[in-house]
Amino acid sequence: MSRSLVAMREATLTDVEQLAELWQPFLRRGAADEPLNDIATAIERVCDSPGERLVIAEYDGGFAGAVFLKATAYSPVNSELVLQVHNLAVVSDYRRHGIGKALLECAVTWAEELGIGHVATAAASGSREANRFMARLALGPQAVLRVAPTCAVRAKLSSRQAAGRQVTQVLAARRSLRSSRSVAGR
Repeated sequence: MSRSLVAMREATLTDVEQLAELWQPFLRRGAADEPLNDIATAIERVCDSPGERLVIAEYDGGFAGAVFLKATAYSPVNSELVLQVHNLAVVSDYRRHGIGKALLECAVTWAEELGIGHVATAAASGSREANRFMARLALGPQAVLRVAPTCAVRAKLSSRQAAGRQVTQVLAARRSLRSSRSVAGR
């Protein structure tokens, strides 16, 4: 009889530093204590929310990975529930030990318990390994999530608006020239 070396448990405040190290690419930049406070706040919130879970994977007793699960509406205009799988990550020393699959198994089991028919997740567009992993588990692309700093979007909107005014002015000048030519040609 073989015993699984992977075990799942709910996150506690003692996991904050390990989660901060694991989730470093997902965390906001700022003072050193801000990401730790964000994670601690998330753990406390999850304890009070029946629609959220923060699951820790341990491999032979060691911290091996984590995932944040959230049951929520599919979209603002579609109230069907979907289980969102956020920040699925595995400690590099434990990759290829079945940790990611076990974390997704935990997510699917919880979705089934809640009667949720769909599971959704995101992977970095440049992460070939993560995207292949998700594809092997039947998670196909549904949409493209695009993100940019607000100031960059504002700058692009402003430049397009200014360019639009210039085009409008050029067209008006051309119309004016045409009408003056047609009047002179009579």
